[in-house]
Amino acid sequence: MLIKVRDFEYTECWDGVFYKALSNYPEITEWEIQSVLDFIAYEKKHGRSCTIEADSSILKAIEAFCSKENRKRIPVPAKITECTACPQYKGCLTNLVCHTSPLEKAIDILECGSLLSPVRARGLSASELKKESRNAANDPEDYFDYIMFAWGNCQAGDRLVTERRLGHSPTDKELSAGFTPGVRYFFHYDRLINHPDAVFDGVLPLKVRDEVVLKDWLYAMISPKEYKNVLEPHVPAELCKRTHYLHCDMEDIWSWSEKVYEFVINLKQ
Repeated sequence: MLIKVRDFEYTECWDGVFYKALSNYPEITEWEIQSVLDFIAYEKKHGRSCTIEADSSILKAIEAFCSKENRKRIPVPAKITECTACPQYKGCLTNLVCHTSPLEKAIDILECGSLLSPVRARGLSASELKKESRNAANDPEDYFDYIMFAWGNCQAGDRLVTERRLGHSPTDKELSAGFTPGVRYFFHYDRLINHPDAVFDGVLPLKVRDEVVLKDWLYAMISPKEYKNVLEPHVPAELCKRTHYLHCDMEDIWSWSEKVYEFVINLKQ
């Protein structure tokens, strides 16, 4: 795997390359270094080696960080500004993480009572899932053993729901009036990192292998109010107080993400 550390718009892993964005290129923070090391450790665990392509000052900073004695894990900053796509927040707020699904999958999730990895949810092998056309990023097989999470104020989940409905990467216009809101499952980051199968891969806030039981870990589920009549009969009794419906009257995917996030952080439950 190749790791490129540059002034990218955002961090992502695509077709065998980890594009690592920095909040203040060419400066690299200890948190950003740790995410690079998390990626390397994850890849090594799955039999893949990594090469870093970066400015010499960045490589020296990584080397110096690695040489520290009794090095402890760096706590996540309250705000990460590697990606500033959100008009309101200009960065990722890290108190919550979120998983998003389309309505039809939400029904399956609620009836099951858990978020499941693609392998578990779809009953297909990782090798089969890897070969699917929807694996546009050419993710390796092990990725399909995990449930993936984004930061709580991120619109990536709804973007993916929209993309799957359209069958192609959505345009800005399709992320405005044409976007499709998903059902969002919110978790406290500081709690979910204690899940026995939580993993840091350097790309996502975290991911969890196989299963996350909702009654044990879920903080709140947010659904567009337009889905309520279809979704509500499937909500287990123990999740009713943690399930909320919001009218999706926003003009674009970013405004909707802001509305949902602000609602969740102001919950008193």
